[in-house]
Amino acid sequence: MDLSNKTVLMVIAPSDFRDEELFVPKEFLEENGATVVIASEKIGTANGMFGGVISVDLPVSGITIGDYDAVVFVGGSGVESHKLYEDGAYLKLAADADGAEKIVGAICLGPMIPAGAGLLSGKNATVFSSGVAYITDHGANYTGNAVAVDGRIVTAEGPHAAEAFARAIAEAISMPGDAEHGYSGN
Repeated sequence: MDLSNKTVLMVIAPSDFRDEELFVPKEFLEENGATVVIASEKIGTANGMFGGVISVDLPVSGITIGDYDAVVFVGGSGVESHKLYEDGAYLKLAADADGAEKIVGAICLGPMIPAGAGLLSGKNATVFSSGVAYITDHGANYTGNAVAVDGRIVTAEGPHAAEAFARAIAEAISMPGDAEHGYSGN
């Protein structure tokens, strides 16, 4: 799969992102040629739940959505502790990505962000168990699958699904306009 002309924005909490949910998809996408850019609350470094450290390239509030083929919201306890699903900058980024018809991915608690922005209403989606009530309250059809793909929306339920999630994102961005006919994740 050649993603050499694709750029993916991976969006993390300022602290306590889930390490595997960032590093596994990032590595997979980069190995297939994609450019991966990291965004968070502010530029600097961010620490994962298990000690991973990443440099943040851009603040979430300063994104030019046209620069990206996909926007991926990474999970972890930081999504909850920082209430990212109520953070205006994160919600605007999700809405802008959807409005620009970009692929929107989210894993673990990450799906709470596009849910909070109204993107999951009427969509098949999955999320980590503690986020199920939130996404269903925002209109999502919770599938319980490890990975759920509905049009341009790709969700995954946790760290064990990180590689399947990465493959589903890659499939979605490599087949523009036809993501719903791509990888099923089942």
